[in-house]
Amino acid sequence: MANPIDFYFDFSSPYGYFAGSKIDAIAARHGRGVTWRPILLGAVFKITGGQPLPTIPLKGSYAAHDLARTARLIGVPFRMPSKFPVSGAAPSRAYYWVAGRDPVLAKQLALALHRAYFVEDRDISNPEVTGNVAAKLGIEKAALLQALGEPAVKERLKTEVDAAIERGVFGSPYVVVDGEPFWGSDRLDQVERWLATGGW
Repeated sequence: MANPIDFYFDFSSPYGYFAGSKIDAIAARHGRGVTWRPILLGAVFKITGGQPLPTIPLKGSYAAHDLARTARLIGVPFRMPSKFPVSGAAPSRAYYWVAGRDPVLAKQLALALHRAYFVEDRDISNPEVTGNVAAKLGIEKAALLQALGEPAVKERLKTEVDAAIERGVFGSPYVVVDGEPFWGSDRLDQVERWLATGGW
């Protein structure tokens, strides 16, 4: 089996949501798996000087238009959340805690959290909301909420974020195929071509 693709994303990233709806299918067409790696863009922005899209003059209003257009193009439901951006700490910690027990279920949780935020306009930065989303997948809410505050779970997320930054990850989504990095959901066509051809 070929090396899995690494898929870095922030739970508060609309473009990360768009890529998450497609990346596993793209990989499967080429006999690959995908390792999902949620990160926190806030930590990345401290290094790059980046800012959330809505706060950037000109670019912010364009992004709002582009997000709706992109969602229509790729056929995924999307509604700009009323609170944006939000912290991805709770959903990311939840993801890694579940992934340590059941990686397949963890991906299902990630997809459900994306839908909760970008379709249902639920504030997934609230641990209760994240717990409720998890409970619908059969994950024990009380155990999950307890885990979110455990030092080992917090450290796991910090370690993942630090490792991503060390690897050069600076945005969401950020896909790495056999060491080759691709930034942005608009690069998924290139990701697929790279997988098909072995690169250029």
